[in-house]
Amino acid sequence: MPGTTVTNNEAEQRFEITIDGHRAELTYRSHCDRLVLVHTEVPDALEGRGIGGDLVRAAVEHAATHGLTLVPSCPFARGWLARHPDVAARVKIESVDDI
Repeated sequence: MPGTTVTNNEAEQRFEITIDGHRAELTYRSHCDRLVLVHTEVPDALEGRGIGGDLVRAAVEHAATHGLTLVPSCPFARGWLARHPDVAARVKIESVDDI
């Protein structure tokens, strides 16, 4: 969604977007030099706006900036990255089975 700001809430280990009082989030875990994407949650009120993709894109940016390998254990994140190879190409991606 154009103009949407994603926040990295490091204390809660999640990327967040809040719109009209609704929070969408992508939870993650840091594991050595890996960023493991655990779960994407977008409230019904925010569905269909590309917000889940914005969250995954923010995780890719974070991983790229910090030299981390991305491990998409979240099915949504894994599918989104498969559909957006241009974004996925920015980072090393590892299977959950590899960690």
